[in-house]
Amino acid sequence: MAAVQAKKMGLLGASSLVVANMVGTGVFLLPSSLANIGSISIYGWIISAIGASALGLVFAHLGMVEPQAGGPYAYARDHMGPFAAFQTNMLYWGANVIGNVAIAISVTGYLGEFFPKLENPWLANVCTAAVIWLFIWLNTRGAKTIGEFTTISTIAGILPIAFVGVLGWFWFRPEVFSAGWNPGALPAHSAIAQSASIALWAFLGVESAAVSAGIIENPNRNVPLATIIGLVIATLIYVSCCTAIMGILPNDELKKSAAPFADAARIMLGPWAAVVISLAAILKAAGALVGWILIVAQSAQAAAADGMFMRRFAVTNKLGMPTHNLVITGILMTALLALTTSPTIAKQFSIITNATVVLMAIPYIYSVVSMWRLNQTIEVPTPRRRVLLVAGVIACLYCVGVVVGQSDLLGRRALIVLLLTTPLFALMKRAR
Repeated sequence: MAAVQAKKMGLLGASSLVVANMVGTGVFLLPSSLANIGSISIYGWIISAIGASALGLVFAHLGMVEPQAGGPYAYARDHMGPFAAFQTNMLYWGANVIGNVAIAISVTGYLGEFFPKLENPWLANVCTAAVIWLFIWLNTRGAKTIGEFTTISTIAGILPIAFVGVLGWFWFRPEVFSAGWNPGALPAHSAIAQSASIALWAFLGVESAAVSAGIIENPNRNVPLATIIGLVIATLIYVSCCTAIMGILPNDELKKSAAPFADAARIMLGPWAAVVISLAAILKAAGALVGWILIVAQSAQAAAADGMFMRRFAVTNKLGMPTHNLVITGILMTALLALTTSPTIAKQFSIITNATVVLMAIPYIYSVVSMWRLNQTIEVPTPRRRVLLVAGVIACLYCVGVVVGQSDLLGRRALIVLLLTTPLFALMKRAR
């Protein structure tokens, strides 16, 4: 009997995947995290947009000349060797498993608009766990189903969010924005560095099309196009929406908000607007969670197929989806959810996102180095080679700055994780 031919996603689905992963992971609760620094974080957005654009150029180029299922892991494997590949997979996979919990938490945060009892942290955790397992199941249904879901959720979710980002400026109050400029009286350079570090969370996902190249039609064309389209759309949405909200909600309220877009919409147009925006945010974050679960599974599957991860992570069902991989990921996400329980959803979200961006710095830097090495082996026009060299340097500096902008404690913990990858690699080689 002939095997079932798994259908792949086209440019629209791939672009929607990038936008869904980027916007869904950053926009819904990020204004609350940035409010702890203040509206001075607008400068951090500018730096982050430059750094993310440089990363976008790196992944667009890699996706155009050498599309690889597995993304950063596959590039490190082919151009930096097995240890770098193992380290990349462990950090990338670990960071994204942690990050997916934050996306699920944002879904619960906006569900709280309809179910006030979700303010209880343990009830919120039960709800978030149900969200996680619902979308673990959806990911077993095949790439085409995921592409269709993320397309629908992206279109339905972005339009109302764009509405806040555009019309919100009519309710923008300069005195509110100024009053929340730098509430902690931090040195300007420190505040900007911290906000740029936090804002990287918003741009995680720029590599989504590159990671999923194995399930995208015509990847040489569609991967770089989807990367650029997704980056441009997400950047415009982020800067407009977050700045507008900081001029609508007073800083003290924004810090505590579990649904900042809904709270802004309530001020703008009343309770009904908060309901509409909450529904849109739930749908959009759901699309992001589906897409990011796919990214995590694809990266681990590629590593497992090479013997760089547990073999079980490479086992697929008839639709080509790594079901064992997905179930194990769901169990880990549920455990992390319990371990990070905090008094408020906004606080829990902040803890998780800070850990995620630090762990992502190494895989991104390795991708830049892989691009440079790849370009030494292929014909690249000199002007483009120079642009890519500069883009790579900017991307690396940005990733280093992200780590510098976080707390010393978090930096030490990330270093411990990094060091542990060395004995783990030795044990993995021994097992092989």
